[in-house]
Amino acid sequence: MTAFLTAIRRDLLLVMRRKSETLTALFFFVVVTSLFPLAIGADPALLRKIAPGIIWVAALLSAILGLHKMFAADYADGTLEQMVLSPSPLFVLVGGKIVAHWLVAGLPLVLLAPLMALQFDVSAADLPVLLLSLLIGTPVLSLIGAIGAALTLGVRGGGALLSLLVLPLYIPVLIFGAGAVSAHSAGLAVSGHFSVLGALLALTLFCAPWATTAAIRIATE
Repeated sequence: MTAFLTAIRRDLLLVMRRKSETLTALFFFVVVTSLFPLAIGADPALLRKIAPGIIWVAALLSAILGLHKMFAADYADGTLEQMVLSPSPLFVLVGGKIVAHWLVAGLPLVLLAPLMALQFDVSAADLPVLLLSLLIGTPVLSLIGAIGAALTLGVRGGGALLSLLVLPLYIPVLIFGAGAVSAHSAGLAVSGHFSVLGALLALTLFCAPWATTAAIRIATE
């Protein structure tokens, strides 16, 4: 547990020294979600209908922006190799880095999303559903993204390759995350959507740290 918390604390401290990267992703999320109402017009019914998809797509793309940097700096300066040789289990350290990434790249999007939803005239009753869907879904984005970031370590043009790798895997999260809000807005049950999102979170929580660890070991050999 100490190694896990130390990994989180270390990455958060490093992010505090590079605030511009975090702010860039948040600015991108705000700009993208703000452009649609300007382009489509002020039709409240249409804005309410497309809001879940737009907010989820913007969150997904914002999460991808910083993914390639999750392990890149540690790989370049040799820190990742020291982690591999560390007596602490590598998957614990990797888990700490994934949690730190979500705290920096995912959680701010979750907190900003209800505010962005107001410009789409999303009802107050739908906001908790949107918030909960992002709260469950964004950790899945970080967990899947960690696998892609580890697989593309040291690869030229790795950022573009990473996007191609993880985007197809993000589709189920996007469908059920946005679908939960749309279903609630239409008066339908949302338990099925949240069950699938929860299953995806449980599956990636179990598999992603191990898969990421294996990819890092291959990259550092």
